[in-house]
Amino acid sequence: MFWKLQKQVSDRSSKIASVAISTAMTVGIAATSIAPAYADVEVVADQAKVFRLEEPAETIILGNPSIADVTVHDRLTIVITGKSYGTTNLVVLNDASEPVVEELITVTAEMAGYVAIQRNNNRFTYSCNPDCHEVLRLGDNKKKIEDVAETISLRNELAENGILAGNDE
Repeated sequence: MFWKLQKQVSDRSSKIASVAISTAMTVGIAATSIAPAYADVEVVADQAKVFRLEEPAETIILGNPSIADVTVHDRLTIVITGKSYGTTNLVVLNDASEPVVEELITVTAEMAGYVAIQRNNNRFTYSCNPDCHEVLRLGDNKKKIEDVAETISLRNELAENGILAGNDE
């Protein structure tokens, strides 16, 4: 009786294992076919990247301009600047309206030399090369971003007026 029960459990386990393996393989195939493609071009937020074209561009289409910006240098050279984190697409058409480029653009954060401090729900980021200074990073505490932006604006204004250089004109 014990052997018979053990065999039934074993047979059920084999069937369950077969179904599980079959399901996993099916899911694996489905997951593989619907998995998002990795970006063809990676750009760091707040940095620019030169992109050379093989054919002259007539029309440039950017899927989401809040993620990246495209500047045309000439018909064979464009510059992509990362604006916020995420993925969008870039389509470049020639003068016959045929696609010259169809690329995914992913904007990421620069990680080297940065330190992020998390306090409850608030994040504060510093650039440490080697001394640490506050920086503006997407996702940081809003009040901190406003304070740093105000300080930067004031500093730039003082520099433009020659006050920081010691010139009291």
